[in-house]
Amino acid sequence: MRSPHFLACRRAARGYEDVVVGLSGGPDSLALTAALVAEGARVEAVVIDHQLQPGSAQVAQRAAAQARDLGAAANIRKVQVSAKNLEAEARTARYAALIDAAGDRPVLVAHTLDDQAETLLLAALRGNPGGMAARNGQIHRPFLGIRRADTVGACDELGLAYWEDPHNQDRAFRRVAVRQQVLPLLGELIGGDAVAPLAQAAARTAADNALLDELAGPGTDDCLELGAQPEPLRRRRIAAWLRAEGFAVTGAVVTGVDKLVSDWHGQGGVAAGYAAGRRLDVRRIGGKLAVIPQEP
Repeated sequence: MRSPHFLACRRAARGYEDVVVGLSGGPDSLALTAALVAEGARVEAVVIDHQLQPGSAQVAQRAAAQARDLGAAANIRKVQVSAKNLEAEARTARYAALIDAAGDRPVLVAHTLDDQAETLLLAALRGNPGGMAARNGQIHRPFLGIRRADTVGACDELGLAYWEDPHNQDRAFRRVAVRQQVLPLLGELIGGDAVAPLAQAAARTAADNALLDELAGPGTDDCLELGAQPEPLRRRRIAAWLRAEGFAVTGAVVTGVDKLVSDWHGQGGVAAGYAAGRRLDVRRIGGKLAVIPQEP
C-alpha cells in the first residue's frame, strides 16, 4: 500500500533518537508520534489535559492509549487554565508541562506549514509580526515544512481515528477565524494558495527576529541602558523583559513600555496583564521598570 502522506511525515521526523512529543490526539500530533516511532526514535508522548471541556480526561486517555499502540511510552498531565486569556494561558501551561516532563530531551510539537501561515497573520494583528522557528531552544517543530493535509492523510493511511477539538470549529477563537475565513479569502484574492507564501514570510521573519534578539541582548529593567539602544533592539529587550515577568507580549504593551523609556515625562503606568484578579501595571520608578499591582 502506498502511503505518500505518511512518507512526508516520516521524512520530516528523521534524525531524532530520544524525544518527548506533545500529543493532543489530533491528526498533527498523532502523525508526528507515528512517524517518529516508524523512524526508530524512542518516544514519550505527553498528553496535556487542560480540563477545559467535558470529557477531556477521556480524550487524554484515548490519545495516550493510541500512542502506546503505536509503540511509544505515554503519560497524561493535567494543567489548570483560567478563562481570562484562554488561548495564551493554555499555551503557556502546555509548554511548561511538556518541558518539565522532558528533562534534557527535545520537546517536539506538530505545528505545520498551515499553522505557520496563521501565526504570521495573528502576530501581525497584534502589532508584533513574527513566525515560529523550527527550533527554539528545547522546542522543535519538525512539521513546519509540511501541510496539514499530510498529517490528516497520514492518519487516514494508517487507520488512526483522530480527535477533532470542538474549539477548532469555534470562530470566536481568532486562529479558527483566520483558518476558516481569512486564508480562503486571501487565496481567492491571489488566485492560488495563500498558505505557502505566508508561511515562507513567517519563517523568514522568525529568522530575522532571532538574529535581532541576539543582537539586542537579554531583557533588562534598566531604562538608561535601554534608552541607549536603537528602537528595534530596545523593543526586543523590552519584550524579553515582559516575557520574563510572565506577561503576554503585544505590540501595544511594548509600545507603551517603550515610551516609559524613550519618552519619559512622568506619565503613569502601562496596563500589561492580570494576576489574582488584579491589574498589573508597568511603571518607571527610579530609572527602572517595575511591575505594580493595582488595587482591585
